Amino acid sequence: MATHHTHMLIIGSGPAGLSAAIYGARAGMKPILVQGIQPGGQLMTTTDVENYPGFRNVIQGPWLMEEMQAQAEHVGTRLMYDTIVEVDLSQRPFRLIGDSGDIYSGNVLIVATGAQAKWLGLDSEELLRGKGVSACATCDGFFYRGKKVAVIGGGNTAVEEALYLTNHSDDVTLIHRRDSLRAEKILQERLFANPKIKVLWNKEVLRFVGGGVPEGLVGLELRDTVTGAESAIEVDGGFVAIGHHPATELFRGHLTLDADGYIEVEKGSTRTSVPGVFACGDVMDKTYRQAITAAGTGCMAALDAERFLAEADFEAKLAVAAE
Repeated sequence: MATHHTHMLIIGSGPAGLSAAIYGARAGMKPILVQGIQPGGQLMTTTDVENYPGFRNVIQGPWLMEEMQAQAEHVGTRLMYDTIVEVDLSQRPFRLIGDSGDIYSGNVLIVATGAQAKWLGLDSEELLRGKGVSACATCDGFFYRGKKVAVIGGGNTAVEEALYLTNHSDDVTLIHRRDSLRAEKILQERLFANPKIKVLWNKEVLRFVGGGVPEGLVGLELRDTVTGAESAIEVDGGFVAIGHHPATELFRGHLTLDADGYIEVEKGSTRTSVPGVFACGDVMDKTYRQAITAAGTGCMAALDAERFLAEADFEAKLAVAAE
């Protein structure tokens, strides 16, 4: 068991955590970044990335994360292959314990643990993920220009995804297992008024059907939740939009969370309810959830943390001078 101390401690190694590390390292904070269960975050399971600025051609998600990791290390970040299992935010430096038994302490803490999309849990869904099955229309909708697409869900996210997809497709189907939507009324009105969208009520997905060479999604097998009758539709893209799980269980009781479990931050900043603790990326953002916005808030968190340390150091010097 070892103890690791740093000015800036970061949890999470997606675009948010790595961007925070790059800015923190360049400011001389010598950050330690604990990578967590999924080093690289959600982009490690993403294939084609076409909307990250700076690349004229399609790039691969894992490659992008490897490059960001290498950049963070190059400028002075220390990466730790561990998972935090316990936190103590009652005093600074903050004290965290890893699954390895190692102790990590930091004068400031940046939380970038992200969020995971909820999936239906079907074997066929797992098999065709990235091959026609997605959980992010704004990420992948562009690849389905002029094709048939379906969105599974009935809340705000599902309706927003369906509306967004009409920018690329004239044939969008929303599939919901009930006979009414949970989405806000204004979103429902926009959905029902859009001639490119049709709704299949009381239907659940039994299987995502693959085909072609290379294999990709070609259709959905459905079951009526009222009658039990089975049916099928042809689609080229299937978007699961049933919500996200923010990775915040570790911070419950330590940081203020909103009703959906996301870390609350002060408007226009990354400051949390505990001074010296900052949150960035999908763990605090349930609206945009893009790699570029995660990276942007990672930069914000590092700058906010740097300012916090500078102010704390200045106040400490004033206190010493007053003695």
